[in-house]
Amino acid sequence: MTADTDHDPSQLPMTAHEPARRSGSIVLVLLVAGGIVAAAVTLMTIGRAQAQPYILGLLALLAMVGLFNLFAFAAGIIRFADRAADDPVMGHIADQDHDGLAVTDPRGHVVYSNATYLALTGAATAQDVRPVERVFIGNPDVSEAVFRLLKAAREGKRQQEEVRIAGHDGAHGRWLRLRVRPLGQGKREAKHAVWSIADITRDRERQEDVFQELQHAIEYLDHAPCGFFSVNPAGELVYVNATLANWLDHDLAEIGSGGLKLTDIVSGDGASLLSSIAAVPGEVKTEVIDIDLRMRGGKTMPVRLYHKLAFGADGVPGASRTLVISRARDDRSDPQRAAEVRFMRFFDHTPMAIATVDRAGAVVRANARFAKLAQGLGLEASASNSIFRTVNARDRSSLIAAINQAAEGQGDIPPVEAMLDSTGERWGQFFVTTVEADERETEAAIVYMLETTERRTLENQINQSQKMDMVGQLAGGIAHDFNNVLSAIMMANDFLLNAHKPTDPSFQDIMQIKQNATRAATLVRQLLAFSRKQTLRPQVLDLGDALSDLTMLLRRLIGEKVKFDPVHGRDLWPVKVDVSQFEQVIVNLAVNARDAMPDGGKLTIKTANVAAQQAEKLSYKGMPPADYVRIDVSDTGTGIPAEIVDKIFEPFFSTKEVGKGTGLGLSTVYGIVKQTGGFVYVESEEGRGTTFCIFLPRHHLEPEAQHEPQAANGAAKDTAAEAKPPRVDLTGQGTILLVEDEEGLRSLNARGLRSRGYTVIEASNGVEALEVFDERDGAVDLVVSDVVMPEMDGPTLLRAMRQRNPDLKIIFVSGYAEDAFAKSLEENEKFDFLAKPFALSALVAKVKETMAPS
Repeated sequence: MTADTDHDPSQLPMTAHEPARRSGSIVLVLLVAGGIVAAAVTLMTIGRAQAQPYILGLLALLAMVGLFNLFAFAAGIIRFADRAADDPVMGHIADQDHDGLAVTDPRGHVVYSNATYLALTGAATAQDVRPVERVFIGNPDVSEAVFRLLKAAREGKRQQEEVRIAGHDGAHGRWLRLRVRPLGQGKREAKHAVWSIADITRDRERQEDVFQELQHAIEYLDHAPCGFFSVNPAGELVYVNATLANWLDHDLAEIGSGGLKLTDIVSGDGASLLSSIAAVPGEVKTEVIDIDLRMRGGKTMPVRLYHKLAFGADGVPGASRTLVISRARDDRSDPQRAAEVRFMRFFDHTPMAIATVDRAGAVVRANARFAKLAQGLGLEASASNSIFRTVNARDRSSLIAAINQAAEGQGDIPPVEAMLDSTGERWGQFFVTTVEADERETEAAIVYMLETTERRTLENQINQSQKMDMVGQLAGGIAHDFNNVLSAIMMANDFLLNAHKPTDPSFQDIMQIKQNATRAATLVRQLLAFSRKQTLRPQVLDLGDALSDLTMLLRRLIGEKVKFDPVHGRDLWPVKVDVSQFEQVIVNLAVNARDAMPDGGKLTIKTANVAAQQAEKLSYKGMPPADYVRIDVSDTGTGIPAEIVDKIFEPFFSTKEVGKGTGLGLSTVYGIVKQTGGFVYVESEEGRGTTFCIFLPRHHLEPEAQHEPQAANGAAKDTAAEAKPPRVDLTGQGTILLVEDEEGLRSLNARGLRSRGYTVIEASNGVEALEVFDERDGAVDLVVSDVVMPEMDGPTLLRAMRQRNPDLKIIFVSGYAEDAFAKSLEENEKFDFLAKPFALSALVAKVKETMAPS
């Protein structure tokens, strides 16, 4: 449907159904008033009596006229004139509007329409005017839009639609904008709807022209012989032209939808050069940068970027506009360009941060690695920043002195090791060299910086590990010597106890000696635990059950002020540990936690499985990825100061008052966990508490051994529940070869064995024992030998004797762990072991057990 809209709508006739304007006259009012006054005067002149009928008749006439007007007003026949409705300005605005306007009543009938509405709807006269839905009836392109408009009109809402009307006989179609709204806010006005129709064909044509021009511009840009991209402040590529996408072998569909970032297409640290431009509020900067771009397959191509970046008034950068010129051409065609590319790659891809600085330390030029370092320190790699700001104030003077030396032309400047000015502890090594004399006005020195944080951290870890190993070796050696002394003391003490009755006055003194010797033996065991040279009897157990058995003991140890909260993980994996030593670890940590909470607090022991994938993500250094069972012992106490955290596992280190601790509690924990094959770490914040994290390796059970953990735990409970063991006969017969380099201890052991009926042959070392063994043609029932001896140690002696008598029985006694020397023997080599120090009863019991027929 079409209509001619080129004529001026104001020249069209007004609609016939438009309400006639009512115009009042003051002259008519004055004439009516004058007539009434004249009649009244006339009646007064003819006399009262004669005028009375006429007066009554006049009043009756006036009353009838008034009553008729009241009924006419009530019926709507007569209305009071609205001065606003008679305003010619308001009327002309609607009548001569370029948009077609129409007002419909609740029944949908048009009660008003202007000339433009008639022209746009094809109505020749006011009698032909039709509402919008009837104008476009049968047009499928418009019907849905009209339906939505009618629905909005019925609901008293506003609605707008834009529709295209097809032309007839090949004529161009038109675009119309249809609108509807309520006539007013009142109840009566809201039932009327105001419709407007506007011809927007020319606007649409202009929009299409602009869109076509934009499409052409994009097509030209996409197929330009150079690349182009735009990146937002978040580092995301929001646009890449087809040329650059083709160079990099990327799909254009991935770009602009969050699929690619700047770091995905820039090789090495080159992206830092683009993101480190110093912000200047309200300015636009263009930088020329030579970098390598990375293709999808990993190959690189050298390019030159013209990187344009605009900053807002607040200094926040907008999206960039970056032109990309490929420099990947035949090197032989342009040797100078090839040399520039090689230098660029050397300069930007070196693992060292490089910058040229002036005498004041201001950065003149910098490579990509330096830009990345500066960003990591919260700086900008630009001339507005000084290289001295990268260094902590404590070490800044050393770098200043080195640059001053370079500015004076000096060479062979020693490197400067300095702490970087960062939130965390970071270190760097600066190498400063001078430049040519004629360049020193702008560039005084070249500074090469290599970050050494990881190297220093590794060195500290190695030093700490070596220190702990050295202390452990020292502690183990001391413990071994003490064990020999304690063995002699305890053996002699047993002889004294056997020789004195409890009623003897000196019996209590002898018992006091025994108690102190036992206490000393406990301290020695803790030293051996730290040095990882104690004897362990590992067995498979369930940590949940083991910790449950400790609950009552732990509650008694920590007291009523400390709340105990065990949180056990479900389906914990089995581990293989020495039960008594594991209990010692938990008890030591619980006691330490209690002492850190003098006013009360909360002790939490939490267990969980840690799979190899989870272990790999943890930040604990030195722990390889594997399956572990984790035990966290946490308290809400005073915490550990950061300056002493690295010392807490050292033996004899204690923060407690003199006499309140041995300093061996945590060192024992460290040694037991390490000897078990696990790892222990500490996390502490002063004033908020401490958490010890223990990781024990998961033990994979053999199919037939699935019941071992329960059996082991049950055996431990049965043993603990036993009363005093029954007395057994420890006497026996047989020849024993006793090999011990400590003469005093050897004589006491021999005396004890002889007192139980054994024949004892003594030897001070392995060589002497072997001679005695050969003299008796191997006629020895049992060999009891020390492990560490001069000339020939215990394992060497065992191998020599087994060559002569493969069935020979032997007991090794040592202050070191059984594992410490078992590795030097052949696999499946059979022997028994007794850890020093030991009492006389333990020695004879072990001898009788070993000599018993198998």
